[in-house]
Amino acid sequence: MEIEVKKNTKNELEFILKGERYTFTNLLRATLLKDSKVVFAAYKLHHPYDTDASFAVRTEGKAPKKALVDALKKISGELNDFEKEVKKALK
Repeated sequence: MEIEVKKNTKNELEFILKGERYTFTNLLRATLLKDSKVVFAAYKLHHPYDTDASFAVRTEGKAPKKALVDALKKISGELNDFEKEVKKALK
């Protein structure tokens, strides 16, 4: 997955997720919106056949880069927990 940063300011981060459409972008958006410092998180595809998603994050009182890193850590932790549960269930 490649990321192209379009805008990176104190309260806004805009980037392109290359090769991503709905699955990961929905998970990332939902996780970001659980952070009380994130006031806006959304993505869009410019065309139905696009393979790149434009993503925007706006924050208040927290750097958007920090919010993104925190969300990714949370997703990673949840995936690790899920993997453990699957392995335990399939013994």
